[in-house]
Amino acid sequence: MAGGWARDGAVNEQIDASIQDELSRLRATTAPRGESRTHCVECEEPIPEPRRAALSGVRLCIECQNERDAAPVVRGGVNRRGSKDSQLK
Repeated sequence: MAGGWARDGAVNEQIDASIQDELSRLRATTAPRGESRTHCVECEEPIPEPRRAALSGVRLCIECQNERDAAPVVRGGVNRRGSKDSQLK
């Protein structure tokens, strides 16, 4: 069911596009790259060999990574795809 001037399925396409944008952003910012480090960049503790072998480009030990994963992430920005203003332009 479309509303206004939107065609059928436009809302679902906007939702899918927003999800894909967010997934792409997350993959780009969280994907380790390069050679793994032997020691953690935050605490200087040795990173176990199995962890380095499992993840290419690992930079943090397990404890520091767990702390970083538990910390809240603040993101700015506005989803303009779903706003009525973006449809008027």
